[in-house]
Amino acid sequence: MVEISSDVIRGYNDTIILFLLKDKPSYGYEIQKQIRNLSEEKYIIKETTLYSAFTRLEKSGFVESFTDDTSGKKRTYYKITDEGQKYYNDKCKEWDLTKEVIENFIVREVENGNN
Repeated sequence: MVEISSDVIRGYNDTIILFLLKDKPSYGYEIQKQIRNLSEEKYIIKETTLYSAFTRLEKSGFVESFTDDTSGKKRTYYKITDEGQKYYNDKCKEWDLTKEVIENFIVREVENGNN
């Protein structure tokens, strides 16, 4: 089975996290679980990678954190900011361009039967 290289996906961790925060705030474990589920376990983000991304996103102003203990357990939640939404939209456009360029080099090989 082919696995996703951590080098390839690393540049998209922020985009993945922002996508998961678009509709509602969430906390680390829940986001980690959603990534695992939505990727059908093809990508499992490490806890250290996730929290490094939260720190980077917060320093950049793309997310804000807050604590909540209404569930009985004190958790740090993250929510996307307006600037984070703009960054997410920009990264989606960048992804479309990236796919367009890379497909010029990959799809042709696959279509020709060359692996």
